[in-house]
Amino acid sequence: QVQLVESGGESVQTGGSLRLSCAASGFAYVPGSYSTFCMAWFRQAPGKRREWVAYSGSGGTTNYADSVKGRFTISRDDAKNTLYLQMSSLKPEDTAMYYCAAKRWGCSDQTDYNFWGQGTQVTVSS
Repeated sequence: QVQLVESGGESVQTGGSLRLSCAASGFAYVPGSYSTFCMAWFRQAPGKRREWVAYSGSGGTTNYADSVKGRFTISRDDAKNTLYLQMSSLKPEDTAMYYCAAKRWGCSDQTDYNFWGQGTQVTVSS
């Protein structure tokens, strides 16, 4: 089965930077290879709904939520089956549990992804 494991979350000051990683495994057991999957980042703060942050499509297309555009960059290394989220100019409102997600073929900004990680906590203070 597919497993997604996030890492890199920690507590930082306003204006700081973080790089989140998502290591994927088990794609050999599902249709298509890792490169055919849309990979995405979501986040969820306590008491709030899960919010889409960014996605990276198998064709190289990327898209971002307005709240993070210009500050966050999503990228993928298909040879390593790893997804990244580079976050800069962090704000307190970025505080949330960040989740990695995957689905085959086309991307979406909804929560209709097939596979999810357990999340990594990002806390921005001040």
